[in-house]
Amino acid sequence: MSDLPPPGIDRLLAIMAALRNPQTGCPWDLEQTFATIAPYTLEEAHEVADAIERQAWNDLKGELGDLLFQVVYHSQMAAEAGHFAFPDVVAAISAKMIDRHPHVFGSDSRDKTAEQQTRDWEAQKARERGAARTLDGIAMSLPALTRALKLQNRAARVGFDWPSTDQVLDKLIEEAREVTEARDTLTHTELTEEIGDLLFVMANLARHLKVDPEAALRAANQKFTRRFQRIEDWLAEQGRSPSDSDLAEMDALWNRAKAEDHAAPRP
Repeated sequence: MSDLPPPGIDRLLAIMAALRNPQTGCPWDLEQTFATIAPYTLEEAHEVADAIERQAWNDLKGELGDLLFQVVYHSQMAAEAGHFAFPDVVAAISAKMIDRHPHVFGSDSRDKTAEQQTRDWEAQKARERGAARTLDGIAMSLPALTRALKLQNRAARVGFDWPSTDQVLDKLIEEAREVTEARDTLTHTELTEEIGDLLFVMANLARHLKVDPEAALRAANQKFTRRFQRIEDWLAEQGRSPSDSDLAEMDALWNRAKAEDHAAPRP
């Protein structure tokens, strides 16, 4: 430990280099590649989002450190392969932030709405993409609903979009009807495609209503978990579990949990 720099980013970089040292490093760390570390990077990003959702600020400090370590890890492997090093990552993001904020670091007026600044940001990104196709650069590894939203936003910027929410609702009804009418005659592959179409239109409806579909579904998941756990709690008071109950009883308890939710004060 005495050979490490003082606390700070240099110490973290030195720790990472030591872990990957071919002679004295950690065997597990030495076996890793970009591909094997990528899932951990995604996991850490989700844990950051989870800490924010829970407003667990001390947890957030730790999760941000874990995410930063992922950046350092990829940078170390890139340096070993001769691609780039951590200072190059810092230089690239610094240059990008300066270029994309001319209203802060340049001569552009700051007298713009957040919406206008978002459009300017996207226009700058489009210029950076140059001759790339409209939908290029949207990561395949994004959660499916988030990626659907980004695809639709990108297409909308070049005019490929329904002009009103009513048309999106009509399409949603059409897709739902197709699933309902054909569910018993479609192959599993065809049914999967129809469900995908339905979910894609749901994401589009959320976009038109300025709702983040990923956040909406995340909240719905949390609500379902909370209410179902209340069902389990009430059954446990009787020495029972859901497997000892039936749908009618659990449905009644669900309605009780729902009423309890509605009666609770809003944060």
